[in-house]
This record gives sequence, C-alpha cells and structure tokens, in this order.
Amino acid sequence: MSRAGRTIRKTRPAGASKAASRSSILEAARRVAARDGARDMSLRAVAAEAGFAPAALYGYFRGKDELLLALAADDLTVLARAMRDAGSLAPAAAAALALLDSTETMAAASAALPRQGKGGDAERLFNGRMIAALRALSEASGLPSDNRQSQCDVVLVAASLAGLALLGRSGRLAALGFSAEEILARLDTRFAKHS
Repeated sequence: MSRAGRTIRKTRPAGASKAASRSSILEAARRVAARDGARDMSLRAVAAEAGFAPAALYGYFRGKDELLLALAADDLTVLARAMRDAGSLAPAAAAALALLDSTETMAAASAALPRQGKGGDAERLFNGRMIAALRALSEASGLPSDNRQSQCDVVLVAASLAGLALLGRSGRLAALGFSAEEILARLDTRFAKHS
C-alpha cells in the first residue's frame, strides 16, 4: 500500500503470530549482522530486511541491545547442542571455536549486557542459555558440575575458548606464532577427564 510515494508497512504481516514475527525479525537481524557486522547493525536496517516499519520492532525488542542479546542467546543454544553432540572436550572445543569464529554476535552482546544485572527478560534468556552451554561444556569435558573447583575449571575453559576465538578472528593468534589446534590440544590435556 502506498501513500504519497511511501510504502506503508504493517506492524506484523497479516496472519503471522507474534512468535513467527519475532522469529522473522531475528532471521533478518542475523542477515544484517552478517552483512554489516553485529556491532554496526541498526534497527532501521533490520526492520527494512524483515519488512517491518522501524517502530514496529519495539513491540518485540526494547532496542538494539535486547536484539543482540536474543541473537547471542540463539547462538548459545546452537553452541550447547554442538558441544553435547561432540562428546568429549577436544571436539566440543573445536565445535565451539568454529561457531564463535563464524559469528560476532557473542562479542557484540557482551557490550550489550547491563553491568548491574538489570537487563530484564533478554538478559535472563541470555544467562539461562549461557548456563546451558556451560553445562554442555562440563559434560563434554567430563568435569563434574557439583563442586566449585570443577565449575571454575569449566568457566576457565569457556573463557579460554572465547579468548582464542577473539585472537583467531583478529589474526593475533597467528601473529603470536600459535595455532588454534595447538591451544585446543593443550586445553584438552589440561582439563579433560580422560578415562
């Protein structure tokens, strides 16, 4: 529908549920993030990609930060599944590194997390998915999650993987003379519970 040469978009495509519309916005946001970079993604670009009026996105997300957290939460679900399917630490770590290397939504979402833990539903969703990913890493590594020391080890491995992905993406790992495989092997030797 057009009025004075402008295209007027509906707030939600006819017949679409709110969940389906939210899903199409997330898919559009993922395409925009891949094209423009997650940090440079704009709500206006996401709205255009999804076929929504820009203001309509606020019915689904309070802003860019909440949208980034939702994308990262979805990535954490994929990450947890990949680590569970891997079965042991070395393949789980390699799967995690491949996923972290192929997306920047996790890094962008870290800047979107509120410092005081008052981010609402989006932050709770992100935190829940992060805990699920840590549990999957715990299971893959054979480290029990029933004591503080093992929980610290799992967080240490996760932080190592995140840092390794950052160093790899930026080219710093190669500049330092290391390969991801070498570091992953060291992590496996240091932390995996071998039977």
